[in-house]
Amino acid sequence: MTAPKLPARLAALNDEINVTAEAWVWLKTNLAYLTGAVAVLVIGVILARLLSRWADRALTGNSRIEPTVAKFLSNIIKYALWSIVAITVLTQFGVQTTSIIAALGGLALAVGLALQGTLSNVAAGVMILIQRPFRVGEYITAGTVAGSVQAIGLFTTEILQLDGLYVMVPNNELWNKAVVNHSRMPTRRFELVVPINYEDDLRAARAAMLELANSDPRVLADPAPVAFVAALADNSVRVGLRVWCMTGDYLALSWALNEGVKLKFDELGLTIPTGVAPAPAAAR
Repeated sequence: MTAPKLPARLAALNDEINVTAEAWVWLKTNLAYLTGAVAVLVIGVILARLLSRWADRALTGNSRIEPTVAKFLSNIIKYALWSIVAITVLTQFGVQTTSIIAALGGLALAVGLALQGTLSNVAAGVMILIQRPFRVGEYITAGTVAGSVQAIGLFTTEILQLDGLYVMVPNNELWNKAVVNHSRMPTRRFELVVPINYEDDLRAARAAMLELANSDPRVLADPAPVAFVAALADNSVRVGLRVWCMTGDYLALSWALNEGVKLKFDELGLTIPTGVAPAPAAAR
């Protein structure tokens, strides 16, 4: 293989010199922009880290904000700050960021449309964590779902039913339904309505129900228990008992009063008409 001729070598060397000269001229011309871009990058990185840490401490240290929401908002702030730094640095380098921002906006819109259902669950999860219609450990009813809340995430809420079944509910379904929180308030009212025959002693029935309520330590004295005639039906007189108790005692007390009223009526010879059942108590 023959060596290249001298004129070809000189031409290649001349091209290299021209490229180096052009690079040097460009560097001298844009040195101020490069220095500014590096300064913006360094200062932006430092500020973004400081502000991200400050936001994370402020959000996670606030007891009124759920930890999941605090971390979610902290990440949003961090990514937003880094995006601002990146766009500012590109602008200092002379890059036209308008088209980049427009492209990112279009990409975000496409992703949002593709993940519409998922994002609606995230939005509902954030609203649930902020508004707190229920907390972990509380018993709720929402639509056809009823149980104790085990965990609240950004996408789903985990619920354990009374029969031991585990249910994972999308947050959007919970947010769009009326939620009944059975555990939020410290006290609850229990009401029992029992039918008796028209021939039975109404006053004895009322007195027996009040005596049963007053003898149970779980029944609160204020508001005081009340026994009353709920209705005069076609074939029975419906006698009601209304008591207040602590929320944690509600279920056990409802069972005890139902059983106690039946046994007490048997002792007094009061009859519950056949085919007329007592008004059902709430399951929780």
